[in-house]
Amino acid sequence: MDIPFEEGMLSPSADMRPEPPNSLDLNGSHPQRIKLTAPNINLSLDQSEGSILSDDNLDSPDEIDINVDELDTPDEADSFEYTGHEDPMSNKNSGQESESIPEYTAEEEREDNRLWRTVVIGEQEQRIDMKVIEPYRRVISHGGYYGDGLNAIIVFAACFLPDSSRADYHYVMENLFLYVISTLELMVAEDYMIVYLNGATPRRKMPGLGWMKKCYQMIDRRLRKNLKSFIIVHPSWFIRTILAVTRPFISSKFSSKIRYVSSLSELSGLIPMDCIHIPESIVKYDEEKSYKRTVRTSCLYNDPEMTSMEKE
Repeated sequence: MDIPFEEGMLSPSADMRPEPPNSLDLNGSHPQRIKLTAPNINLSLDQSEGSILSDDNLDSPDEIDINVDELDTPDEADSFEYTGHEDPMSNKNSGQESESIPEYTAEEEREDNRLWRTVVIGEQEQRIDMKVIEPYRRVISHGGYYGDGLNAIIVFAACFLPDSSRADYHYVMENLFLYVISTLELMVAEDYMIVYLNGATPRRKMPGLGWMKKCYQMIDRRLRKNLKSFIIVHPSWFIRTILAVTRPFISSKFSSKIRYVSSLSELSGLIPMDCIHIPESIVKYDEEKSYKRTVRTSCLYNDPEMTSMEKE
């Protein structure tokens, strides 16, 4: 049986229950929000007055009263919940992998650029691997000048060539060929001569016929024309044979420029030796040959069975 209550009276249970909050504005009035004013903060790191590290700012002010119920809180749908399972071992391994990759610094990049040289040979751009030919760059050097003007002496020491037993022999020789040709063009201004030091060079280091032919063909026409002499010091039987075989395939002008020299003393009688660097191995080789030649000559002259005509 419903018992009517008078207007303005509350039910017995109303005194026991709080009035539920209502976010709707039924009376047209808006709830007033509290506007907080940020205090003036000095961002300096000292503990002077007004600094963020001062004692005044480290304590919470009592005059600031914040009603938590009136603050906007994120809805449950806006919250982010991570449900995946993180493997600590995977993070550890990934950290180790990232640490194992060295950083490519600017200095290393500049060093890497210095390991390659770009040259133009025969109107074509070529790149030279300078790192792989580093031990063999002494194969060609400048030996000063002769005569009047800028007549250069180019020294080619075959003893500094790579050993043919290398696995990358052809790659090294290809880059060394480009280096020799490009260096020759830089060294030569006018007429020049080439001094080919063949002594103290084992057969396995001797350049092949195809390599020498390619060098001759790739040399600029100006360089072939300005070459006045090609002196071979300590010529071996192999070198003489190669030149004899290739004579029909090279010009007669070039053949006339070839000259054989058997000793360093003979070479010094033809050109100035002040600026020519002779490798130590070739100096020893020349001394041994000179000693053997002297001993052989002495034995011939002391042979009583030889006539004076034969000795001469």
